[in-house]
This record gives sequence, C-alpha cells and structure tokens, in this order.
Amino acid sequence: MTYETTRRTVLLATGATGAAALVAACGGGGDDSGSTSTQSPTGEGATSGPAGQVLANIDEIPVGGGKIFKDEEVVVTQPEQGQFKAFSAICTHQRCLVSTVSDGTINCPCHGSKFRVADGAVAHGPATRPLPAEKITVEGNSVRLT
Repeated sequence: MTYETTRRTVLLATGATGAAALVAACGGGGDDSGSTSTQSPTGEGATSGPAGQVLANIDEIPVGGGKIFKDEEVVVTQPEQGQFKAFSAICTHQRCLVSTVSDGTINCPCHGSKFRVADGAVAHGPATRPLPAEKITVEGNSVRLT
C-alpha cells in the first residue's frame, strides 16, 4: 500500500510541529526582559543546600532588611532586632530570582513584584502569592539553613 502526501497531511504535520515548539517555548516561564530566571530543582519551599549549612553571621543581616543567598535560593530577613525569617528567593510570579532587599521589601527585578520582609506577603504585584517560608535556625551568631 502506498501513501500519498496530501495537503491535509502536510498541514497536520506542520501544525503538530508548531504546537510542540510553542509548548516548549512557553514551558520556561521566563520573559524577554533579559533577566535570568531560575527554578528550584526540588520544588516550592525546598532548599538546595545541605541541612544545617551556615548561611551568615547574624550581623550580616540588617534590621528591617535582609540578605539574598543566590546559590541556596534563599533570602534571610530580620524584620525586628533579633527576629530572623527566611523565604524562597524565587519570585512566585514567573520564578525569577529576587535581586534586592530594601525599604522593608524583597524585590524582584523581572516585573517589579515586592514582598514584605516580615512574612513574605505580596506588597506589590504582579505576583499574587507570597514567597514560601524556608526553615532556618539561629545558633549563637550563625544563621543556619535547616
């Protein structure tokens, strides 16, 4: 039995190839702003560093601010003197790595989302979900990822 190449066959094959390319292109979740998008390999709220890893000394985390640990994809904040919090450093909008902590917010460079240092809640969109909390412990002068 021989098969003829018909216009319908060519159009269906071309459409299937285009759909596959579109799905692959949309899967990254990035944008065209030129910024780097990073995804956590182990899912939401997971940490990539070993348990108990020392992130910083407590004096490296400013009161009312915080510090971003890019390799660990974590941001540690100190909303009030002696109170330490940790959140995922991956923006919940399009999974970009947050870039700064200033004026009481954790800031994403991709689309301007801002999250509160006290609880990771959205202070300014387009993100609609808070940053997931991460687990840390403070032992002596060290902040450890747990």
